[in-house]
Amino acid sequence: MCLIAWHWQPDHETPLLLLGNRDEFYARPTQSLQWWGDAPVLGGRDLQAGGTWLGVNRRGQLAALTNYRDPMNFRDNAPSRGALVTDFLTGDWSSPDYLNEWVGRCADFNPFNLLVFDGQHLMGLESRHAQVRSMAPGTGAVSNADFHTPWPKVTHLRRSLACAVTGQATSDAELLTLLRNAQRAADAELPSTGIDLALESVLSAAFIATPSYGTRACSLVRVGRQEVRFVEESFNAAGRMAVESQAFTLSR
Repeated sequence: MCLIAWHWQPDHETPLLLLGNRDEFYARPTQSLQWWGDAPVLGGRDLQAGGTWLGVNRRGQLAALTNYRDPMNFRDNAPSRGALVTDFLTGDWSSPDYLNEWVGRCADFNPFNLLVFDGQHLMGLESRHAQVRSMAPGTGAVSNADFHTPWPKVTHLRRSLACAVTGQATSDAELLTLLRNAQRAADAELPSTGIDLALESVLSAAFIATPSYGTRACSLVRVGRQEVRFVEESFNAAGRMAVESQAFTLSR
């Protein structure tokens, strides 16, 4: 994924509310939201590498991943980072145990941020620093830099989600609208990540649309104490293709 925001309320009936956009080349083969036939995972699937960017399992555990934008240190032969999401969801892990298992092997992969939720702990792993982070209750966000780096689209989505929760504007339609914000940042606010200014501008929007690359999926996940609801809007170069939704009761 390229942008994730969450609202984490440990004592609430719905402890975790998560929004996310996946940006990718339109030509990359992708399976839309569904239960996988070969693993107990609900999510989209990268059919080229086999992993996923966001998924949940029957126990209500969730994992999501963003790539860290570092073009100078990208390796074509590195293993797929999407496998980190799948591995958590198909194993019997707590969030602390899983991240501590991988923290010493971050360098095997191209840089990433991994967010995992085991029903009790919401935690993140920043591979660039080999650092495990416990997420405080409240609203947070991450894009293609470290957790909570104040890129304009990260700050805007985090604040918009916080306002939506406070104002109880939390229907599926209202929350998914937050992800479809195509406003680009001003040049003076753009980060410097090793790509040219024109591309930084294109990528500064929460929702990206170019002829060959853009936001392929807008996702909303509600993880409750009894039920999970997962909604995904999918897009191609011509615009929105479909809306998929799944809800299920947790099995402990």
